Amino acid sequence: MKSRVIHVEQQAHLPRGVEKSPASERERLRRRYRPARIRLLFIGESPPASGRFFYRQDSGLYRAIRDTFRMVDPSITNDTFLEIFQNSGCYLIDACAVPVDHLDARSRHAACLAREPALTRTIRQLEPAAIVTLLKSIRDNVRRAAAQSGWRGPILELPYPGRWASHRKIFLERLVPQLEQLFAGR
Repeated sequence: MKSRVIHVEQQAHLPRGVEKSPASERERLRRRYRPARIRLLFIGESPPASGRFFYRQDSGLYRAIRDTFRMVDPSITNDTFLEIFQNSGCYLIDACAVPVDHLDARSRHAACLAREPALTRTIRQLEPAAIVTLLKSIRDNVRRAAAQSGWRGPILELPYPGRWASHRKIFLERLVPQLEQLFAGR
């Protein structure tokens, strides 16, 4: 049986009944919230293997970032957050295009390393004013990609705000001042 390769740009012309890939759906949703000028580029490791996704408003990372924004502006609601995130010049991308959180540490590291050239191109294209890494394990990947892109600017390195209270505390302590500065410049 012959396998048929369908490129992302061809998917709009798929035959009826053929589903588009979850990755292309995620990227279409992500691009919908891309600001014209990116002030803070948040970089995560990858979309979660669970199928949850920041821009679908159903991930733990979404809730952590939304709640941090609420600390600076309590009027933010679940219904308004993504628009405020975008209008503030914030954008979230992933170092890896496909989920890697279900892999062992060595495989995750290898996947992030393999995606550095793509991350380099993305940083060069987006030209953010600042970068925020959302997981300690990708900080070196992000640093290398930023350097390779020729980008110069501040990189705020945060721990993932997931299950550990100490990580959430550091996440808040480091991100809130950045958001206060961001909101002051609106």
